[in-house]
Amino acid sequence: QVQLVESGGGLVQAGGSLRLSCAASGRTFSDYAMGWFRQSPGKEREFVASISRSGGYTYYTDSVKGRFTISRDNAKNTLYLQMNSLKAEDTAVYYCAAGGQTIATIRYGDISYWGKGTLVTVSS
Repeated sequence: QVQLVESGGGLVQAGGSLRLSCAASGRTFSDYAMGWFRQSPGKEREFVASISRSGGYTYYTDSVKGRFTISRDNAKNTLYLQMNSLKAEDTAVYYCAAGGQTIATIRYGDISYWGKGTLVTVSS
């Protein structure tokens, strides 16, 4: 079992920045590719970004490329999402996810563990 706890959400003005964190506990953090998903009101949960087990490979959905950066610190068992130039359409609950051994497992929704989410609200 892996427990994932997100933090760092909040209210920010459009154009601002937030940094989300996801603290992992339980099994070995570096065994899992990790990612972030989000869900806006009335919409399905969508993929945002993923990162390989070592942190050497990352992948983003087109709408956040150049604005968001995913990273991880395996020594601290923590996943991050730096969000810059935030837009109103980024408003959502953001979820941390642990996949399998490859980064592709995140992108294609093959998720082993989910966090409970943290709310990001961007005011225009």
